[in-house]
Amino acid sequence: MLLAIDIGNTNIVIGGIRDDKIAFEARIATDHIKTSDQYGVDIKNVLSLFDTKPGDIKGCIISSVVPPVFNSVQTGVRKVIGKPPMVVGPGIKTGLNIQMDTPSQVGSDRIVVAVAALAEYEPPLTLLDMGTATTIEVVGKGNTYLGGCIIPGVRISMEALTSRTAQLPGIRLDRPRQVIGKNTVDCMRSGIMFGAAAMIDGMLDRVEEELGYPTTVVATGGMSQFVVPLCRRKITLDKDLLLKGLNILYKKNTR
Repeated sequence: MLLAIDIGNTNIVIGGIRDDKIAFEARIATDHIKTSDQYGVDIKNVLSLFDTKPGDIKGCIISSVVPPVFNSVQTGVRKVIGKPPMVVGPGIKTGLNIQMDTPSQVGSDRIVVAVAALAEYEPPLTLLDMGTATTIEVVGKGNTYLGGCIIPGVRISMEALTSRTAQLPGIRLDRPRQVIGKNTVDCMRSGIMFGAAAMIDGMLDRVEEELGYPTTVVATGGMSQFVVPLCRRKITLDKDLLLKGLNILYKKNTR
């Protein structure tokens, strides 16, 4: 079994992949203070939760956008499975032609999502990853990574709104009942959720206008399941793109 780990700003996704199929998936909170031993215990507990022994893990791959946490997780994994993990970063084979000013600065999670999407969908592609930040990336024909956009995530927007305004309360990000709210909470929920959906629709229109042709749009990330149904554009939801991409990269680099 392959142990695939993606370290995000809010959550760490831990997945087990056997014969190209996701056997399990779990999330733990990203904590900058935890030691490698603590992360090792977390990982071991996740494996135990899904009846998996450390000896069942034949390899591991990690992608990370949180440098302070990466070393602790990497060392923790090594202590648990007794093997050094593969790391998504400069030098790893991706099959992408990255047309960015500084290719090494492209987040590893964005690379992983692009690799996974190309394996399942026909380019040109516009890919949405809605997590702590909302990222939009464009992949053209010939596996060409053209670039994209980085936008504050839905939860960041909500936290900024509630923390910077004295009379607005904290709310749950449920589906709004209507656009025109009749109380403060409904007004906030409508503005945040429908606002995020309208932003996605508008950005997709602008991306395709700049490209000069339509694209297939695929979305992933924790918030996508809540926002995408509110969008007017046709968007395919694929919540497992990160784990699929990590599996592809591991195989591509161990042949």
